[in-house]
Amino acid sequence: MVQEVISNILKFHDYLLKRTDHRVRDYPLMQSPIQMTLLLLGYVFFVLYVGPRFMANRKPFHLNTAMIVYNFSMVAFNAFIVYEFLMSGWGTTYTWRCDLCDPSSSPQALRMVRAAWMFYFSKYVELLDTVFFVLRKKHSQITFLHIFHHSFMPWTWWWGITLTPVGGMGSFHAMVNAVVHVIMYTYYWLSAAGPRFQRYLWWKKYMTAIQLTQFVLVSVHISQYYFMEKCDYQVPVFIHLIWIYGTFFFVLFSNFWFQAYIKGKRLPVPSEDKHKMNGTANGGEAIAPITAKQLENGTTHQLNGLNGFAHQGKVKEV
Repeated sequence: MVQEVISNILKFHDYLLKRTDHRVRDYPLMQSPIQMTLLLLGYVFFVLYVGPRFMANRKPFHLNTAMIVYNFSMVAFNAFIVYEFLMSGWGTTYTWRCDLCDPSSSPQALRMVRAAWMFYFSKYVELLDTVFFVLRKKHSQITFLHIFHHSFMPWTWWWGITLTPVGGMGSFHAMVNAVVHVIMYTYYWLSAAGPRFQRYLWWKKYMTAIQLTQFVLVSVHISQYYFMEKCDYQVPVFIHLIWIYGTFFFVLFSNFWFQAYIKGKRLPVPSEDKHKMNGTANGGEAIAPITAKQLENGTTHQLNGLNGFAHQGKVKEV
C-alpha cells in the first residue's frame, strides 16, 4: 500500500517535470513544487508557532529603518515588473483583447517569462510583511485570511507559470496588481518614514478606490473572452479563475466601501490610539490606511468568523 502511494507520487512528480515549461525550469524555485511548498509551510510554521514563541517575552522590535528600506525596495521592484510586462507584450504587440500565450523562445516571449517569474518571486518577498508583523508584535494584523493569501498566492502561481505557457491575456491581472503594489508600498514607505511625511499622504483615502479599480479592470478585461466570437486562448480554465477572483474581491471591497465611507460605520478610536494613527508612536511610525492587506485582516463583518476583528457589523481600524 505504502509502496503504491510512493510510486504514484513519483509518477506524478515525473509528469510535472515533463509538463513544466522548459523556459522557466532553470529559474529559482521552479524546479519542483516540493521546494516552494516546503518554503511556504516554513513561513506558516514561523508565523503561527516559532515567531510568537520567540517574541513572547520580548518587547516589540522597532524596525523603522528596515521597513523604509524594504518598502522602497518593493516600490522599485514592482515598478520594474510593470515595465517588463509592458515591454514584453502589453505595451508593444498585445491587442488587449484576445492575446494568446507565445510558447516560443523568441526574445519577447522569454522577456514575458522573466516578467512572470519576477512577479511570482515578489510574492515570496512579500512574506516579509508578516515577518515584520511578528517581530513588531502586531498580532491583530496576523489573521487566517492574511496568512492564507500570502501563502496560497505564490503556491498557485507556481502551477500557473509551469504547466501552461506564460503570457497572453491571463497575465494582465499580474501587471495591474504590480501597479497597485507600487502605489501601496509607496504609501507604506512614506508612512514608515515618520510624521514629517504625513503631508504627502493626503491621498490615503483613495487607497480603497484604487483597489476597487484594480478588480474592475481585471474583471472587465477578462470578461471579453466570453463575448468574443472566437478566442483560442490555450488555457481557458485560468480565464474562469481570474474572473472569479476579480469579481469576488470587488464584492468584498464594495461592501467595505459602503460600510466605511457611505454608512460611516467605524468604531470609536481611543485617544491613545489616535496618537498612534497620527504617527507619534513607535518612533514616528504611522498607521497605514485600510487597504487590501487590512481587508485581509478582517476589517469587514463578513470576515468576522475568520478573525473576530469586526464587531456588530462595524468596521474597525487595526
